[in-house]
Amino acid sequence: MKRNEFLRHLRFHGCILKREGRKHTLYQNPSNGVVEAVPRHIEIEHKLVEKICKRLEIPLPWRERKDLPEGNA
Repeated sequence: MKRNEFLRHLRFHGCILKREGRKHTLYQNPSNGVVEAVPRHIEIEHKLVEKICKRLEIPLPWRERKDLPEGNA
């Protein structure tokens, strides 16, 4: 998944930029206080996107998209 799309997804679900690190950007979900690192790669692997969303307690991006069937990711 493209990093820009993923960051847009995080902001849409209420996550805020906590701080910029050297190799990662830290986002926080204010509703539960969890902070998670997002790497500065153009593409972020789907497994890592799943891990970050699970820790931040937000839905997966491809579950919301209308153009992808439920089983494909």
